[in-house]
Amino acid sequence: MQSRTGSRTEMIEGLMERFPHVPREAVIKEDLLRGGIAFDESALSDTANEAAGEVKPKSYFIFSFDHGTLPELGEAALRRPPEEIILTGGPYELRRTIVSVRVNPSSPYRVAADEEGVLGLYLDGRRISDVGAPPMPDYYRHKLSNGKSVMEVAPTIQWGYLIYLTVFRVCQYFGAKEECQYCDINHNWRQHKAAGRPYTGVKPVEEVLEALEIIDRYDTNKSSTAYTLTGGAITSHIGGKDEADFYGEYAKAIEERFPGRWIGKVVAQALPKEDVQRFHDYGVRIYHPNYEVWDPYLFERYCPGKERYVGRDEWHRRILDSAEVFGPRNVIPNFVAGVEMAEPFGFKTVDEAIDSTVEGLDFFMSRGITPRFTTWCPEPTTPLGKANPQGAPLEYHVRLLDAYRSTMESHGLTSPPGYGPAGAGRAVFSVSSFMDSLPPEDAKTG
Repeated sequence: MQSRTGSRTEMIEGLMERFPHVPREAVIKEDLLRGGIAFDESALSDTANEAAGEVKPKSYFIFSFDHGTLPELGEAALRRPPEEIILTGGPYELRRTIVSVRVNPSSPYRVAADEEGVLGLYLDGRRISDVGAPPMPDYYRHKLSNGKSVMEVAPTIQWGYLIYLTVFRVCQYFGAKEECQYCDINHNWRQHKAAGRPYTGVKPVEEVLEALEIIDRYDTNKSSTAYTLTGGAITSHIGGKDEADFYGEYAKAIEERFPGRWIGKVVAQALPKEDVQRFHDYGVRIYHPNYEVWDPYLFERYCPGKERYVGRDEWHRRILDSAEVFGPRNVIPNFVAGVEMAEPFGFKTVDEAIDSTVEGLDFFMSRGITPRFTTWCPEPTTPLGKANPQGAPLEYHVRLLDAYRSTMESHGLTSPPGYGPAGAGRAVFSVSSFMDSLPPEDAKTG
């Protein structure tokens, strides 16, 4: 909870003391992810041309992950901040920590350059770490034959580990009665189109393959290890294809063109077993049928489209069925950590929220399925973001990391595949600290 004096420094240091099993890097990372980062003009790119600078810019690969709309971000909307930042050193002696950038001009955390031009992270007027920015990859400097940028078609995140292929930029769960209440995928599409930015709705297979060819050619160190196929839910058809065949077509084409080059992952709805089998047949090796929030009351209210079209109990049955196709270890459903405490329906205490979330972890982990989570960013155009601009308490996020690791260990599980190495100072997963908080000896790079 917020300390009586209101100092953010006292709050994070108090949690570091209370939960010594949680890496101090993860405490700061979770606070940055839940509340965002302000950027001094000295920390922004020099140009609006995303391929011309020295720093890899934020690509808005699926959601906005910002605490304001583009017009509200000021200079950060015109001169993009980095895709991610890397924290090291400072008074907490931070080990290498990669954090996804979520812009919030009013955040108490600010990235700025000092007198010598060296970037740092500042809190309560004190420099608490050095800041590194991802270098512009060579493959971002090359365009497709139609002039589109690689960043638009096949951006990379997690310090270059993951190619994120959002091949359908909107969701067919549409409107207040169907959209997930924390999700701004449809708004993010609208704001980028309104700003005149290139933001392709349905990415043609041929464009994706061409972008991957460029990445493969110029990623000489083979830093990119996995790709994720994802996008909005498909409740009917796109181009005559249902969800399994729509996303599966991309996987099939990628695996035929680049056999074994990357680990293939797909984020889709929890589909019937025969559809899931098609994903596997197309070459996908990891399946993410995200369950979003565990509590049945909250699932119904926060995921109304998923409740209406599939239903929570059926969703969970399908996740268990998919383990028979992919193997339990390769089924990794995500939940949105923090919405458990969102007003008006969420839990009122951290204890209740953690108990509920751990119940869900036990349900899946007892069956060999290892969920992972994304730290909730309360985007202001979403119902839950509007009602909860501060997000969930930092205490919830820190205790979740502790509970997650304990639950995983109690079931004899290790870090899931397709996320790079585990452990503070080694993890690359940038949208939550779950990989930073796991033992490094459990690292799975495959």
